[in-house]
Amino acid sequence: MAEAVLDEWEIALRVKTEELKKCQQEKNVTSCTQCEKLLLCELRDAYVKAVYDSMNKGTGGGFEF
Repeated sequence: MAEAVLDEWEIALRVKTEELKKCQQEKNVTSCTQCEKLLLCELRDAYVKAVYDSMNKGTGGGFEF
């Protein structure tokens, strides 16, 4: 089975996901919500942006729920 080709946004998301997982392991938590720095965390903010960018493929816009 061939591996899917990743675009730049999916690659960036994978990088940020790994950085976030590493941080959680270092802090011995399973979720960012367990961390005291949750609301001020630049790493988590960058991860959220990478998730959004991977969803809209860089076309911009805002979060609309």
